[in-house]
Amino acid sequence: MKRTVHCVIMGGGRGTRLYPLTKLRCKPAVPLAGKYRLVDIPISNCINSGYNRIYLLSQFNTASLHRHVQDAYRFDRFGKGFVEILSAEQTEHGDDWYQGTADAVRRNLIHFNAEPDDIFVILSGDQLYRMDFSKMVEEHLNRGADVTVAAKPVPVSEAFGLGLLRMGEEAKIVDFVEKPTDPQVVARLVPPELKSSDGTGDRCLASMGIYVFNASAMFESLKGDSTDFGKEIIPSLVGEKDIRSHVFDGYWEDIGTVRAFFEANLQLTDEVPSFDFYDEDYPIYNYPDILPTAKLNQCKVTRTTIASGCMVGRSSFERCMLGVRSVVGNDCKFQNVVMMGADSFYSPDNEREGSEKRGRENIGVGDRSIIENAIIDKNARIGSDVNLSPHGVEDGWSDDDLGIYIRDEILVVVKNAIVPSGTKIGA
Repeated sequence: MKRTVHCVIMGGGRGTRLYPLTKLRCKPAVPLAGKYRLVDIPISNCINSGYNRIYLLSQFNTASLHRHVQDAYRFDRFGKGFVEILSAEQTEHGDDWYQGTADAVRRNLIHFNAEPDDIFVILSGDQLYRMDFSKMVEEHLNRGADVTVAAKPVPVSEAFGLGLLRMGEEAKIVDFVEKPTDPQVVARLVPPELKSSDGTGDRCLASMGIYVFNASAMFESLKGDSTDFGKEIIPSLVGEKDIRSHVFDGYWEDIGTVRAFFEANLQLTDEVPSFDFYDEDYPIYNYPDILPTAKLNQCKVTRTTIASGCMVGRSSFERCMLGVRSVVGNDCKFQNVVMMGADSFYSPDNEREGSEKRGRENIGVGDRSIIENAIIDKNARIGSDVNLSPHGVEDGWSDDDLGIYIRDEILVVVKNAIVPSGTKIGA
C-alpha cells in the first residue's frame, strides 16, 4: 500500500526560554553554527530520510523565517516536494493563536489533505540531532503500531522537565509522565536495564518530542479539545492505543534555552564535536552560499570556527563561533563568544551618512574591545574600547537602550543593537 508521509515541524510560540534571541524572530529562525538556522536541522533530517512533504507550523515573528525557507528550500517540480509555512490564521472556527502543539496540528488538518492510511511525523523545531526518520517509520509499520514515540536514555539528574516513559514487552509504552517533579515518580520510571549498581548512574527514557502517527489514529486523537501532544495526547493514548517506543541513543540536545543554545554552539568548536556538520552522507542544508571567503589579518585563533564573509583584524579568539559577515577590528579579545554576524556588511546609516556619524557605529565590533561569555546577535554594532562580560552582573539584568541582557549567566547583545564606544559592562 502506498502511503504518503507528512512531516510536521512545530515552530513554537514566543520562545520565551530563548528570549532575547527571539525578541525579533521566531524560534526556528534563530541562527545556529555560524551559517544555519535552527529550522535547518529538522528540515535536513526529513530530506535525508527521503521525505519532502514538510510543513512548518509557526505563529510569531515569522518574516525572517519565511525569507530563509524561500531562499534555502526550492524543490524541482518533478519531485513534488515542498517546505510550507503554516501560520496561525483566522477561520470560521476561531481567530486566536495556536494553544499548543496538538491544537496547531488540528487547525491545519485541512491543509494536509491526508488519507487515513497516511503517516505523520511530528517534530520539534529547537533540537540539534541527526536522525533517519525512515527507520523509525519502518519500525512503526512493522510493529503495526498506532503511535511511536522517539525516546532517548538520559541520566536521572537531567530527567526533570522532560516527558518520561516506561516500556513493557515489544517496546510497548506502559507509562508516560510529562515533566515529573516528584523524585519517586522518576525513580518508578527507571527501567531495570538502565539501573546502575549504586543508583548514582540510573537512566530513564525521555521523550524527544518526535512522534510517528498513523493518520487515522491522529485524526481520532485530535477530535477532542486537547491542546498539547506531550502533556495530554500521548499520556491519554497509553493503554488505549498500540503505542510503542523507538529508542535513539545518538547525540540529541534540546536547545530551547539561552544556556543550552550557547553551549551547543561552542561545542561545535571542539576538535571532535558531539554533532558533526561535516558529515557529507547526511548534510545539513542551507541557502546557497555566494559569500567570499573569510579574511583574517594576523589573528590568534584557538578552537574557533569562522564562517564565510568574515573580516577579522589583528585580534585573538578562544573558543568562539563567528557567523557569516562577522566584522571584528584590531586588538580585540574574544573568549567563549557566539557572534552571529550580519545580513549586510554595511548598515543603512553607514551607507547614507558614512561611519561614526550621529553616534552610529559600524557593523561588527570596533578596535580594542574585550568580550567574553557572550552571544552577539545579528547586525549588532559595537564600538571601540568596549568591555562586555556577564561576570559580576546579576542574572536577569538588562539595558533596553543598549539592547544588552544577562540570561542564564550569558551576556546577550540583541539583534540590531548599538553599543557605543567605551561601554563597560561586567567584570
